[in-house]
Amino acid sequence: MTAPRRARRHDPGRRDRLVDTALDVIAERGVAAATHRAIARAADVPLGSLTYHFRSLDQLLAAAFTRHVEAVAARFEDRMRAAPDRAAALETLVGHVTGDLLGSPRDLVLAVELYVAAARTPALRAVTQDWMARSRRSLEHHLDPVTAREVDALVEGLVLHSALSTEPMDREQIAHALSRMAAA
Repeated sequence: MTAPRRARRHDPGRRDRLVDTALDVIAERGVAAATHRAIARAADVPLGSLTYHFRSLDQLLAAAFTRHVEAVAARFEDRMRAAPDRAAALETLVGHVTGDLLGSPRDLVLAVELYVAAARTPALRAVTQDWMARSRRSLEHHLDPVTAREVDALVEGLVLHSALSTEPMDREQIAHALSRMAAA
């Protein structure tokens, strides 16, 4: 007599849940702690689910960081497109930096974790390259391409500075720096 087959759990949202859980693990413990086992445990799924949905941990991390980047970049794109003039675009940019990028400790940690991981992992470097390109295109609604690239680099530096400094710049200092850089 053969043992009855174990019923398969129908879980159509599992892949998305794994991506979201990977972001949670990264935000809480860092990329180094985002192992297959840690993510599977946090998502309450069998370990094999990860390898079923993702060929490698790098592929899962790329999917997770891409999801994070997509959310942040889409908000910024929409706001910059809606800004009626350069002054409004500058205020939108300041709000983006101080709100979207620095306003949430979780999002700040995710950005820094992505930067560090991308320095070592080509698949994640592609995610950061896409994010920078999207950011520059958004800035180019109101700035020339050279200035947009410089402002984008300043924004990246502000994020790292804020994450690492014991005395990060406040909103007024950030607004001043961005307005000086974006002055035409």
